[in-house]
Amino acid sequence: MIVNTSLDEVKKREKALSIIKNIVENKGRDFLFDLTGLSGGFIASPSELSLLETYVGPAIFEDALQEVGKEHMGGEKVLPLNRTSSGILATILTLVKKDSNVVHYLAKLPAHPSIPRSCKLVGANYFETDVFDEFEIPDNTSLVVITGSTMDHQVIDEGEFKKVIEMAHEKDIPVMVDDASGARLRTVVFKQEKACDLGADIAITSTDKLMPGPRGGLMAGRKELIDEIKVKVNQFGLEAQPPAVLAMVNGIKNFNSDNLIKSFDRKDQLFDLLCEKFNNFQKTPTGVMITPYGLSCEITSSHNLSDNDLAFVLSLILLKNHGIITIPSVGMPGASATIRFDLSTTDAFNLDLNDLSQKIISSFDDLIKIVNNEDECKKIVF
Repeated sequence: MIVNTSLDEVKKREKALSIIKNIVENKGRDFLFDLTGLSGGFIASPSELSLLETYVGPAIFEDALQEVGKEHMGGEKVLPLNRTSSGILATILTLVKKDSNVVHYLAKLPAHPSIPRSCKLVGANYFETDVFDEFEIPDNTSLVVITGSTMDHQVIDEGEFKKVIEMAHEKDIPVMVDDASGARLRTVVFKQEKACDLGADIAITSTDKLMPGPRGGLMAGRKELIDEIKVKVNQFGLEAQPPAVLAMVNGIKNFNSDNLIKSFDRKDQLFDLLCEKFNNFQKTPTGVMITPYGLSCEITSSHNLSDNDLAFVLSLILLKNHGIITIPSVGMPGASATIRFDLSTTDAFNLDLNDLSQKIISSFDDLIKIVNNEDECKKIVF
């Protein structure tokens, strides 16, 4: 195996960022194609930037965020955070007691690692399942968690979504929804209601996923819970700083749901092109993907790499040779190693899909050439 620890994942990410820097400095930004679906952005005018002072910024932009954030997410109040994971951590620190239970339902395992890690930090018992008939809420449960859309864009059934909330509220247990991409994917593509409108007490989204906002988190929900959680957020420095808050406001204002609809239509064309060469690509709501296991099934030659290693090597080849950014190359430790080609980004709209499919095929062929040379693969990753 090549990537064995979280430190290895950090070093792999550092390698990817150095490649990105080299491409920008030597070729220009136009030679990069961010297909992660997490490209985000920072939209701000000169007059707005002049207000980004420590106390002036929050006074101006946090009020504006309340208005646009509640429209985007629902709920009675919103809270900006420096990461979605920060909001998850703060919620669990606030609501979950030691030795109590946290139960989690999602469309497909595994959950985002920030959820079980936060439970471990407070000494709670954590259970997750993607089988609805197996979901239950035992005694001494402090929190019920729902994931609206998984890291690989598997979207929860809305009927099951509602039922889990009803089950929790029958026992007076609060519900937190990890709606990182789901706040837009579920509502725009799948026409589901906002999590708070479905009855969730707390919902959290990532402001850079499928929208032109910064890497950050936005929490919405019941006012009294938001206020409780905000205390923990401020105690531990988890709040979003003024520049991120400004970018959140403008990211929400500039969110264009038509881009998600267009990517929904284009994915079929890319999927058909890749199926001429591969057997294991799958459609996502906004593009195509191949799991680490699916990638390993495409390789017939012998090698000693793990399935995840294969995904990491291919993602770095895609980046170095073609400027294509995918999550396995730049993701944080614990992020999914599934290679997703998200077509909802601005960069994706600038790509010819025939050309993109050829770049993917060429990168796969390059992987095949070195897959049995572990030292060469390590050089690519690190």
